[in-house]
Amino acid sequence: MATTRTAHTEWEGNLLEGKGVVSFDSSGIGAQPVSWPSRAEQANGKTSPKELIAAAHSSCFSMALAHGLAGAGNPPTRLETKADVTFQPGTGITGIHLTVRGEVPGLDEQGFQSAAEDAKKNCPVSQALTGTTITLTAELA
Repeated sequence: MATTRTAHTEWEGNLLEGKGVVSFDSSGIGAQPVSWPSRAEQANGKTSPKELIAAAHSSCFSMALAHGLAGAGNPPTRLETKADVTFQPGTGITGIHLTVRGEVPGLDEQGFQSAAEDAKKNCPVSQALTGTTITLTAELA
């Protein structure tokens, strides 16, 4: 069954001096301010599209990796995933680097690396971002 999740943004002003608020409608977790400076410079307490992509990618990848590991008979005890999304004004998103550290009883480093590469390739967010270079560092704790 297909599912849809919704967020919306209210924006005021032009790109460089304007500001907005992104609201997480489906989850109801609230609203966060967003602006060009928070996107292209320092966050200063505001979010940005690249941070939202990083959140989506790190969580999707973690779920895909947990599923793959469990399906292969090695359910993880813990996975910690960080996604670094690089944005260059005038160019766009130039890359995403995933870093995952996992506790997976009974699995060796090579098996973990292989499972992580598979999750990177097959998680739905990675697939949605196929025009972007995605790199990975994976290690067991």
